[in-house]
Amino acid sequence: MPAAVPLNGGAAVPQRFLQGLTRCDAGSGPAVLGLAVSGGGDSMALLHLAVAAGLPCRAVTVDHGLRAESAAEAAGVARACAALAVPHDTLRWQGWDGRGNLQDQARRARYALIAEWALAHGIAAVALGHNRDDVAETLLLRLARGAGVDGLAAMAARRRHQGVNWLRPLLEIGRGELRDWLAGRGVVWVDDPSNDNARFDRVRLRQAAGTLAALGLTTERLAEVAGHLAQVRAALEVQTRDAARKYARIEAGDVVIDPAALHDLPEEIARRLLASALIRVSSAEYGPRGPALAAALAKLRAGRPATLLGCRMLLRPEGLRVLREWQAVRDHVTTADALWDGRWRVYGPEINGLELRALGAAGLARCPDWRATGVPRASLLASVSAWRGAELLAAPLAGFGLGWRAEIAPAPDGDFLCALSH
Repeated sequence: MPAAVPLNGGAAVPQRFLQGLTRCDAGSGPAVLGLAVSGGGDSMALLHLAVAAGLPCRAVTVDHGLRAESAAEAAGVARACAALAVPHDTLRWQGWDGRGNLQDQARRARYALIAEWALAHGIAAVALGHNRDDVAETLLLRLARGAGVDGLAAMAARRRHQGVNWLRPLLEIGRGELRDWLAGRGVVWVDDPSNDNARFDRVRLRQAAGTLAALGLTTERLAEVAGHLAQVRAALEVQTRDAARKYARIEAGDVVIDPAALHDLPEEIARRLLASALIRVSSAEYGPRGPALAAALAKLRAGRPATLLGCRMLLRPEGLRVLREWQAVRDHVTTADALWDGRWRVYGPEINGLELRALGAAGLARCPDWRATGVPRASLLASVSAWRGAELLAAPLAGFGLGWRAEIAPAPDGDFLCALSH
């Protein structure tokens, strides 16, 4: 990849291209902005626009090692960044074992690697090159899969995940506009061969873009609709927050919901409230799929328990209790100074050399006062406990272990259930 031409030559920078980046600067302050740059046209435009906006930035490229050309492409990005005096790092992923969904695993690995990189360099925000075409294509792809409002809504311009703020400053700009601007400046980018592989749904959508546009489904119109749905999603989230304050509370890490919520709330709000509870208790990245959640709601409304996302949902005298399923955590072991099951921290007189595990039936049998805690047995089986080998030292939620306590760590993305009373 040839080095980019100097910014004082070539095509001028349209002011509206910089508006999203200017908002990024206002949101993340004067600190260094991370840039995820693959070498493709979208991310190369992001790199050059960030420099044109005068933002202090540092770029990162993830080499997935899945194509023979990937290392050379990452090196090309490094040279382009050097020509712009932008520090650059290359991260390598070697986690593909040939099984599962390659694209999904690569995406998850990419975010995880970049988040780790950003935190290591003190970078609070990382900008991505998603643009208006990505919004339109995602809407169509998810529409074909029968997605609900959340799936159809435009991707967020700002999202917090894995301790990092992910920014998308180019969502209002078309892919063609960005590439025309790069070409006017003499900037060369790399086209991934997979972008021409018709076995991918997204590629087939791009190939059908002309036909869709003739029907009025232009990229601009599709992105506009996705934006409307994003506003609907935001309104639904406000209603769900209000419902959570009225109907839900947290007890010993479980979410307890007034059963009336399942009948009094509109279907969509009840579904969102239950999904939020499941995500909070399981520490899952995403909620359950729509059909599975609808089936669970139907069971609960019929007075029957349900299991979903590694959680049990039980109708008890105190309400609908969403608790961790013991089978989901029975083999989860961490050191005593680590976060257990994505949300629990344990504090006590000694932690060196100890392990955190699920209490289980054998552990609960060693806690003579567990009934006095008022916490249901099913919840305690999956609760955190500290062990030295086969010796149980503490099970704070079961009332065992003088001087020990267990606390829920703040959710990394600040979900609204954190604000509920404990």
